[in-house]
Amino acid sequence: MKAIEPIPDTMQAVVLHAYSDALDALRLETRPVPRPQRGQVLVKMTAAPINPSDLMFLKGLYGVQKPLPVVPGWEGTGRVVATGDDWLSRMLLGKRVACAAPNQHDGTWAEYLLTASARCVPLSDSVDEEAGAMLIVNPLTAWALMDIVRRGKHRAFVQTAAASALGRMLVRLSLHFGIEGIHIVRREEQAELLRSMGARAVFNSAAAGFDDQLRAACLQHNATIAFEAVSGMTAARVLRAMPDGARLILYGALSEAPLMADPRDLIFQRKRVEGFWLADWLSKRSLWGQLRLAQQVQSALGDLLRTEVAERYPLRHIHRALQDYQASMTAGKRLLVMHPK
Repeated sequence: MKAIEPIPDTMQAVVLHAYSDALDALRLETRPVPRPQRGQVLVKMTAAPINPSDLMFLKGLYGVQKPLPVVPGWEGTGRVVATGDDWLSRMLLGKRVACAAPNQHDGTWAEYLLTASARCVPLSDSVDEEAGAMLIVNPLTAWALMDIVRRGKHRAFVQTAAASALGRMLVRLSLHFGIEGIHIVRREEQAELLRSMGARAVFNSAAAGFDDQLRAACLQHNATIAFEAVSGMTAARVLRAMPDGARLILYGALSEAPLMADPRDLIFQRKRVEGFWLADWLSKRSLWGQLRLAQQVQSALGDLLRTEVAERYPLRHIHRALQDYQASMTAGKRLLVMHPK
């Protein structure tokens, strides 16, 4: 092991003891600080966000279940303070990084994270800690979804949960690249927010006449692809509104309900439903390709891919942070800060 500072024996960490939506399944505990082996780095964490994927993980609904007890958190940022004895890890020693948690071990809601060196992205000097903490999940997903639109030469797309952090990124990207977006929200204040950003086709799914208005907009703009983050009946309503041969990509399940679809849409209108998982999309790129992509995304973090932060919490306030985030996701991200001033 190589280190740039003394590594303590213990740390504070949020620990999940049962897959559940009960807050008492999460506890702040003292845990041993792990030591990196070959191919691994130890990151002294600065900040980590709460994302919808984290909420699904806490309930045991995510695509990965880790052995319990375990530290949650899929992404964050910090400085690499110790590494294994291999060239890639040593290159990261002392650097600020955005980091992703390993699939089978502790995550980012702790003072230290042990992860593979390949799951870290060096941060440029222009990216601050807060932006770096939220570099991976939402910005890379938004960039990937827009890449699908552009490579597929789609004239327009539909998105649900459009007032979310990721949804707002797609709004900015669509305006930047000149691609028509049809944006679906659940409340009128969310619709006004998106219109203030320059979005034109914004629809409130709770309003009277929504389905007819959505269908008219999809046909007018020839929206042949949709990005769906809610699941349940929302997917069925979007599919029904889209033209023949349309493609719906499910990348989230905020409703936690099974996806619904009218068989007639799939059989007679030849519409398609598929899933998107960022980890799979990234796995098709080489390590250097992923690093180049991360550099592109970093250059847009302050503008097209920026994320609004609603509030910051020390680890000991994890229960309040989760309650606040679930009460109002549109208000902005909640960040866990490991060394608050």
